[in-house]
Amino acid sequence: MLIVYLRQESPFKGLGFLHYFCTSFMSLSRLILVIGCFSLLLFSGCGVYSFSGATIEGKSLNIHLLDNKARNVVPSLAATLTDKLRGRILSQTGLSPVNKDDADYDMSGAITAYEVTVTGATNVQVASTNRLTLSVQIVFKNRLNEKANFTQTFTRFADFPASQTVDNVQGTLIEDIGNQLADDIFNKAFVNW
Repeated sequence: MLIVYLRQESPFKGLGFLHYFCTSFMSLSRLILVIGCFSLLLFSGCGVYSFSGATIEGKSLNIHLLDNKARNVVPSLAATLTDKLRGRILSQTGLSPVNKDDADYDMSGAITAYEVTVTGATNVQVASTNRLTLSVQIVFKNRLNEKANFTQTFTRFADFPASQTVDNVQGTLIEDIGNQLADDIFNKAFVNW
């Protein structure tokens, strides 16, 4: 069995030091080229990027307490959803929270729906599953890029067994729905999904 190794010969092979210097230089230049290209890709652009995929150009954020304009009012709902939204954005962006109107980003809004509906029934017309639906209308102002401004309603829901009352499960459901709404609003405002 004959094994053949193909090796690229250096044109400077017989010249000792020059051979070593040129082959090392070629490897070194390739390494520098790769590092340079990677650095350009990593640091190019004009914004600050986070691991969440968000593009953050500003430094400050003002998040106003959400108004509760839903027909059914849960007293702590506005504060809970505002805290979830604030926590999600600040933990993912590194923005500084401020309470003044000249912040780089300004977010306000209102809870427009808090509704419990029947979503499933048994064969004897008895409810088997209920659904809690929350809707929040958000007004987002990006003072650094007015094209990124928006007013949009975000809606999420969670189902629960009809054998339980909404009072018994609303804490857990609001927690889950609040996290989903915070993710949706964050993605729209900073990831532009």
